[in-house]
Amino acid sequence: MTTYRVGVDIGGTFTDIVLLGQDGTIHTAKISSSVGNYAAAIVEGLSQLFRETGLDGKVLEEIRHGTTVASNAILEHKGARTGLITTKGFRDVLEIRTLRMPRLYDLTWTKPPPLVERYLRQVVDERVDAYGRVERALDPADAERAVAALLAEKVEAIAVCLLNSFTNPAHELAIAEIVRRKAPSLPLSVSYEVLPEVKEYERTSTVVVNAYVMPIVSSYLRALRKGLDAAGIPARLLLMQSNGGLTTDQAAAERPMNIIESGPAGGVVGAQALARAKGLKKILTFDMGGTTAKASMVEDGEVTRATEYSVGAGIMIGSRLLTGAGYTLKVPAIDLAEVGAGGGSHVWIDAGGSLQIGPESAGATPGPVCYDKGGAMPTVTDANVILGYINPRHLVGGAVKLNASKAKQVFTATVATPMKMSIEQAAYGAHQIAASNMIRAIKAVSTERGRDPREFALFAFGGNGPLFAAGMAKSLGMSRVVVPPSAGLFSSFGLLYADVEHHYARTFRRLLRKADLGEIEDAWTELARQALDQLASEGFTGSRARLRRSASLHYHGQSYELVVPMPDGPIDQAMVAHLEEGFGREHEKTYGHRAGPEEPVELVAMQVIGFGLRDGAGVPERVRSTRAEPEPPPPRPAYFGPESGWVETPVLRRSDLAAGKAGPLIVEEYDATCVVPPGARASLDAAGNIVIDL
Repeated sequence: MTTYRVGVDIGGTFTDIVLLGQDGTIHTAKISSSVGNYAAAIVEGLSQLFRETGLDGKVLEEIRHGTTVASNAILEHKGARTGLITTKGFRDVLEIRTLRMPRLYDLTWTKPPPLVERYLRQVVDERVDAYGRVERALDPADAERAVAALLAEKVEAIAVCLLNSFTNPAHELAIAEIVRRKAPSLPLSVSYEVLPEVKEYERTSTVVVNAYVMPIVSSYLRALRKGLDAAGIPARLLLMQSNGGLTTDQAAAERPMNIIESGPAGGVVGAQALARAKGLKKILTFDMGGTTAKASMVEDGEVTRATEYSVGAGIMIGSRLLTGAGYTLKVPAIDLAEVGAGGGSHVWIDAGGSLQIGPESAGATPGPVCYDKGGAMPTVTDANVILGYINPRHLVGGAVKLNASKAKQVFTATVATPMKMSIEQAAYGAHQIAASNMIRAIKAVSTERGRDPREFALFAFGGNGPLFAAGMAKSLGMSRVVVPPSAGLFSSFGLLYADVEHHYARTFRRLLRKADLGEIEDAWTELARQALDQLASEGFTGSRARLRRSASLHYHGQSYELVVPMPDGPIDQAMVAHLEEGFGREHEKTYGHRAGPEEPVELVAMQVIGFGLRDGAGVPERVRSTRAEPEPPPPRPAYFGPESGWVETPVLRRSDLAAGKAGPLIVEEYDATCVVPPGARASLDAAGNIVIDL
C-alpha cells in the first residue's frame, strides 16, 4: 500500500495542502483559510482530498505543518496573561530594550507595549556575577512571595529570567521548583532551560515570548489533534520551525518560540533542496502570496540563518539595519525579508496624490474586488486581472470565480480617474509599484549582506511569485528565473523536504588562543549529549541521528558575532586555526574587510544542531501531479507596459514548454500563473521546473 506524507501551510488568504506518495504521486488542494479556527481548514482540506482521491486517513504517514498561530497571537496581542520574575533592579528590561530605533528620524515613534505589564513583573533580591559566582544568595521566602504574588493575579503563564543565570542557574531552578509545586499545571518558561545565552534584553524577551504563546499554541495543537483523530487521521504531527527544521507537536508546545515564524520557512527549505538537485549554488527565493512577499538567500546549498529576529514588528518595508520595532527572539531563524505586497494588497492614493500598495490587505474575506465577495477597495490581483495576466474568468482551477468587469469599474473610479490615467496605465503602475516594493526585500537579503543579486538565480513561488518574477529579475539585472512544480503550493511542498531539527546553544566566552581546549571540548560534548537524548526520545538513533556544530565568534571587543560552521574532530590547535580562518573569511565577505592574524578571536557561544533523519528515501527526484492539465484557454490580450502595449498573448500549460518557447506567454496552472514577458524565453528542465532566461 502506498503511504503519503502531507505538507500543510496556512496563509492569510489560502490554506495549501500537498499529499506526496512514496511513488512520487502528489495530490493538492487550495482552500480559503478559516481565520477563526485554522485547524478546521486543515481537516476540511484533507477531507476534500479524500473525497477526490478515494484515499483515507490510514494511508497518511505524517503531517508536516507550517503555522502562523503563534505569530498571530503576538501581532494581535492575544497571548496569555503572563507574569515575569527577574532580578531586583532589572524589572524594566522589557521596556528599556536595546535603544534601537526602527525609524531613524521619527521622533513620534513609540515602543510597542511590553507583553508583560509592569504590575505583573516581580523581582527577587539575588545576584550572580558574570562568572557564575553567587554575590547575593536567593532568599527562599522572597522567591515564595514573588510566585504567590503572580498566582494571586491569576496569571496564565510565568517566565523566569535572572541576571547571569546562563553561567549559574541555581536561583532560577529554585524558583521554577516553587512554581511547579504551587501550580503544577501552569505553563512555565525558565531562561536557563530555554536560552542559556548572554544578552539580558534578548534573553528576557525570548523567555517572555515563549511563555506568552505557550497556552495558545498548546490549545491549538490539542484542537488540531482532536480534529484529525475525529476525522480518522491518526498520522504523526510535525511542526515547521523558524529555523527550517521540523519538531514534534509535543516539543512545539513546550518551546513555541521555535515555531513563531514557521509559516514562511517551508518554501525556502524546498527551494534549497531543488537548488541542490539542479546544481544552482546561488539562489534568491521569492515567495509572494495573498498578503505579503518574502525573500531569502541560499548560498552554496545552505540556507542563510539569522541568530535573532523581531516578531510583531510589522512588515519590513525598508532597510533591516533599522531594527527594534518588535519583540526580539534570540533563536535561529531562516533569514527572511518581508514586504506588505501580496495579491490582496490594497491599491490606494495617498494625501500627496501618489499611488501606494499595501501594507493593508483584503485577505481571504472579503478578498479582492474581482472575487465579488464584498471587497470595495482595488488590489494588486485586480490590477493583474485588468492587465490580462490572470485568467479573467477564474482562479484555482475554477474554484474561485472572478468578476473582471467589477474590478475594472472600481479601479477606474478609485485609481485611474483620480490620477487622470487610462485604466491600463493605472493598473500597470500598481503592478510596477508592487514589484519595486518586493525588490526592496530581495535587496535586503542580498546587497545588504554584501552579495550581488546578478550572480544569483531567482527562485519564484507562491500564488503570485511567478507572475512578477521575470519583471523583477530584469530590473535587478538577473538572468535566470526558476519556477518549481506546484509553485502556488510550494511552501507546503517544501515542508516535505525538511528534517527534524533541534538546536542547542550555550554562551561560553573564551579567547581561542588562550582557552583551555579540554574545557571547550567538554562543553561541546554536553551540548551534543542533549541533542542526542532529545532525538532518541523521538525515535531517532544510530544512523538516523546526525549532529552539526558551529561557533559564534567575534574579534575581541566587538559587540556582534558571526556564526562559523565547525567540522567534526577534536578541539585542538588545528581546530582553533580552522575557526579563526573561517571567521576571517566570513567577516570579509560580510563587512568587506578582516583584521590581521595578530587580532585575537573570541568564542562567544557554541551551537549544536541535532538532525533526525526519516527512514527510506526522501522526496523523489521527479514528482507527478494527479491533477489533469486542462486545455488552455485561447490567447488573450495582455499589457506589457508602454513599450510593448497590448499584445495578443498565448496561454499555455506547463507541459507545453518542453521544447522551449519565446515570450510573451502566460502559463496557467491550478495554483499559480507564470508570466513570461517579451524578450524572455521559457523551457522545462528535467525536474519539471520552468526555467526563464532573460
